[in-house]
Amino acid sequence: MPMPLTAPATTLLAHAGTTLQPAEPARAALVLVAVQEEYRNGRLPLVGVDAALDEICRLLHRMRRLEVPVIHLRHLDRPGGGLFDPGGTGALIIPAAGPRDGEIVIDKSLPDGFTGTDLAARLRAEGRDQPVFAGFMTHLCISSTARAALHLGFAPTVVGRASATRDLPAAAGETEPVPAEILHRATLAALADRFAAVVPDAGAWGG
Repeated sequence: MPMPLTAPATTLLAHAGTTLQPAEPARAALVLVAVQEEYRNGRLPLVGVDAALDEICRLLHRMRRLEVPVIHLRHLDRPGGGLFDPGGTGALIIPAAGPRDGEIVIDKSLPDGFTGTDLAARLRAEGRDQPVFAGFMTHLCISSTARAALHLGFAPTVVGRASATRDLPAAAGETEPVPAEILHRATLAALADRFAAVVPDAGAWGG
């Protein structure tokens, strides 16, 4: 049974008198993170992946209509038949959210989409300092990349319903696994505490 809160829940940003706003279209770039088949039809199926993919597609349509640049981050691991094998189907970007002509695809090998890539340089070259992140998995690549964005001087936005994650096994002496829904919500709450503007869905940019 959850313990009662000892005080009203408040973010660090609220303590500082700051409220983060969603990215402005004129300064935004949509960065879709690892929207790949490994998470839908591969060996890492996510809880709620279809609903998240639907929201990703709505977000993608909205941003394209607003003429916001779109960047696709694709996670690739080592060849040899493992997860995200560059030659396997799991590494493929899900077609419904795939790149159009002129949209950038950047390959990454770590959870953080900035480390070892030219993502930061491309955003700066386009004058886009407010990246919008959506994709998979909430607790790993989305969290890592959004945090790195802040550390690099960007103002990130994360779209909650346009991401998903999976159940994790217990750690640190615990016995119960962590359900995906709890992990997803906790990750978004942690990001909203200090690192990013967190919005529920594409409706943050109009109907």
